[in-house]
Amino acid sequence: MKILVQRNVNETRRAQLLSKAPNAHVVYCTVEGEVEAMIGDVDVVAGFVSPPALAKASRLKWLHSWMAGPDRQLYPEFVASDVVLTCSKGNGAVPLAEHAIMLMLMLNRNALRWLKAQDDHRWDHFVHGELNGLTCGIIGAGFSGQDLALKAKAFHMNVIGLRRHDRPAPNFDRFYNIAEIKDFMAESDFVVVTAPKTAETTGMLGEREFRAMKKSAFYICFSRGGIADDVSLLRALNEGWIAGAGLDAHSEEPLPATSPFWTAPNTIVTPHNGATSKATPERGFDYFVANLERYQNGEALINLVDRELAY
Repeated sequence: MKILVQRNVNETRRAQLLSKAPNAHVVYCTVEGEVEAMIGDVDVVAGFVSPPALAKASRLKWLHSWMAGPDRQLYPEFVASDVVLTCSKGNGAVPLAEHAIMLMLMLNRNALRWLKAQDDHRWDHFVHGELNGLTCGIIGAGFSGQDLALKAKAFHMNVIGLRRHDRPAPNFDRFYNIAEIKDFMAESDFVVVTAPKTAETTGMLGEREFRAMKKSAFYICFSRGGIADDVSLLRALNEGWIAGAGLDAHSEEPLPATSPFWTAPNTIVTPHNGATSKATPERGFDYFVANLERYQNGEALINLVDRELAY
């Protein structure tokens, strides 16, 4: 078996791979374009396989994506192939949930006002909010949604969720289905999007949904932009339908300098940076190592990607 790993890998990690697949020939590259030249006799790839590379991959059986959201890999030629795809979903759950809590605290306590006062060297003492007793509404209950629910409970919040099915999950007080989305939005003091962007979720939040929210409520997105309709979200912010937003994921990235979201009222913009911690890629590597052992033993792989659902 020949394995191609598209990543900088230290000696400790290389030894770890060889311990799981002692008879494999493992090669490494760091440039995406190198994959096409090396993939002809490769059985397993950890990284990204472009359409030209896929056309040359005569032996490829399994591809592991370092990304939590593997949508870039799901181009038509790959979807039509029989290559098994796994991903690193869950690798950024912890820092993403932390990022959401940071945004919730900043918005709830109007931290932008403190930062402005600090810039002005001005002592600005005011009454602010607290998360205790508020309701955190989480769209999606995967790895990051469940970790956020746990953290929200630590702040004594009520936690509700919106998901495709009603299967229970730890630390959620109640789940709503898509037909109940207006009730879900109306109950939430924070609506936090943790769901992947799919055909089902794209544009799912529009004028009807944002108008259902409390004027005191906030919108936060850290998974993918485009789940909220940009025009409706901007109107919600500019016309005061909601109190503000924390946006780490955007429908267009990098967010253009001319985007009106930079100056939207009471809005915190971060550059899709919530999971950019040193531990995130290490957790993704751990998933690959665990799956390599499973692959060697003929066992079911974890984090299999459903091509139809795109996650």
